[in-house]
Amino acid sequence: MRDVTTAHPVQDLDVQPTPLALLLLGRDADPRSERGVECPGDLPSPSDPDLVARARAAKEKLGEKVFVLGHHYQRDEVIQFADVTGDSFKLARDAAARPEAEYIVFCGVHFMAESADILTTDDQKVVLPDLAAGCSMADMATAEQVAECWDVLTEAGVAEQVVPVSYMNSSADIKAFTGRHGGTICTSSNAKRALEWAFEQGDKVLFLPDQHLGRNTAVREMGMSLEDCVLYNPHKPNGGLTAEELRNAKMILWRGHCSVHGRFSVDSVNDVRERIPGVNVLVHPECKHEVVAAADYVGSTEYIIKALEAAPAGSKWAIGTELNLVRRLANRFAPEGKEIVFLDKTVCFCSTMNRIDLPHLVWTLESLAEGKQVNRIVVDPETEKYAKLALERMLALP
Repeated sequence: MRDVTTAHPVQDLDVQPTPLALLLLGRDADPRSERGVECPGDLPSPSDPDLVARARAAKEKLGEKVFVLGHHYQRDEVIQFADVTGDSFKLARDAAARPEAEYIVFCGVHFMAESADILTTDDQKVVLPDLAAGCSMADMATAEQVAECWDVLTEAGVAEQVVPVSYMNSSADIKAFTGRHGGTICTSSNAKRALEWAFEQGDKVLFLPDQHLGRNTAVREMGMSLEDCVLYNPHKPNGGLTAEELRNAKMILWRGHCSVHGRFSVDSVNDVRERIPGVNVLVHPECKHEVVAAADYVGSTEYIIKALEAAPAGSKWAIGTELNLVRRLANRFAPEGKEIVFLDKTVCFCSTMNRIDLPHLVWTLESLAEGKQVNRIVVDPETEKYAKLALERMLALP
């Protein structure tokens, strides 16, 4: 068991504290959590006008020894150096398909780098330019909390009927828990298939850690009712649920959410419709259920990109996902006459994803080019074994 500083439970506020709530990002944190530790050494100044040239030179020196992955939510200054771009699972698979690359530099967040380490060979080294680039959603479900939840399900007499399904946006520990208990991983693209498979194995699903993706998939795509879903709050005794509620539920949703997608509201949708007549509202399934219900289209990051690629010239779109991606798509499709705006008036980047900036990337590439191994992400063999089992179950889905 790891040594974790735990915040006192907050039961009456609609706020979910993290297990490391009082620790500053990047300092004095548990290195196995999504909040990492600060990078050793000095970073280049962000105002250094030679950063782009330095990154190019270091990457060229490394040649095929390095493979740079860039998540869609990364800023443009980082994306320009990515060999491939995509969502978290696509990038992890791309890394596994490049066994000749000694270093996999993952410009994303901690859980993504863990997945890449699980899927790549032992000879490959996965590097995260800033170890403090974590994910607040992944932090909302720790191994200790989920183990306690399973005890609650056992005491309620339902554990044998429950199949865990964990979103890709979870730590390696949670993926391993899922593998040990006969469950599978899902992405926002294949969540329906994963749930269909799970209900063939058991009567109930424990969906981790994003409540909104679980609820939206169950209700919108599988015909369940909101009453079929209950919300397990790890900061309340017994998850805030009675044994009867657990016995009656089909979907046991973990009380987690994405800090970016969770900010969109029905007011955002109504406001953009008033401001831009004829606008198409397209949102990610990590958004709240009422927002998804008010939107015209709902889909994963890849779905959003493909929908805009196929959209007719002159069409208008309001997108409910991370701002870096929305801005990049707006610039990309502007020459085609497509008007693309951010769904919310308030600017909101993924703050932890944005910790991967050009100074951190330059420091990483230059260190590797000098033969210095930095910020390697390593998943221990036992955790890797069961996390990989859960991932392989997902890969085997029809």
